[in-house]
Amino acid sequence: MHITQYTNYALRVLMYLDCNRGPARIIDIAERHQISRNHLIKIVQQLGKHGYVNTTRGKGGGVALARPANEINVGEIVRLTEDSLNLLECFGDVDSKCKLKNVCRLQTLFAKALKGFFDVLDEATIADISANRKEILAALGMAA
Repeated sequence: MHITQYTNYALRVLMYLDCNRGPARIIDIAERHQISRNHLIKIVQQLGKHGYVNTTRGKGGGVALARPANEINVGEIVRLTEDSLNLLECFGDVDSKCKLKNVCRLQTLFAKALKGFFDVLDEATIADISANRKEILAALGMAA
């Protein structure tokens, strides 16, 4: 399984906003993480649409967390931002051409592994992964 850059960037945006403790401009987030501004706009729009961030236009505006970081679950964000969690051809509603689909136990094994993966992610919040605020800000070249 490979987590997409889109998901990685969404988590980084949320961590940044938690560490920044106030509205941030997309351009500043993009520069600190060396990420495309246009790519971040799409991510912020999706996060806003689903109630994770608020955006305010104009002077003093920017992007901010819509709710406390300890109420934003990492597993939720991964599920929201990943296009597909189908680890095998036979996962989900996909029309599989696998000849073993009805007799293979691989699907069950991978489903169990995926559940375990999300069990771990569901235990963590954005506050948990940005708890080392000073180190994160220092790595981004920002004052604590």
